[in-house]
Amino acid sequence: MIRNGNELAQKIAKLASDKKAEDILLLNMEGISPVTDFFMICSAGNSTLVKAIADNIEEKMAEEGIFPLHKEGYAEGRWILMDFGDCVAHVFLNEERDFYNLEQLWADAPSEPFTEK
Repeated sequence: MIRNGNELAQKIAKLASDKKAEDILLLNMEGISPVTDFFMICSAGNSTLVKAIADNIEEKMAEEGIFPLHKEGYAEGRWILMDFGDCVAHVFLNEERDFYNLEQLWADAPSEPFTEK
């Protein structure tokens, strides 16, 4: 059972990692964003993999009874955003991540690279 935003972000990051997501980063948005507590940001080398990562996250979270409140960008597969309430997952194509640079945009947020425990 997931008890808080940090556990949710860790679970989503693990599911992204399971599908070979690259450069997985967790941003703690508590006190910074009124929208969510965490961002999970990751990237992949092609749009097929971006979609596979998003599919895995959505499918495995659904198995736990957790569904995205909102999802966008899936058709294009360049930047898929999935809002799970306490955590917003951003799955980027490498060049899109470089262009939008959320890490810099939200530089005030404490960040940590995801490492499997």
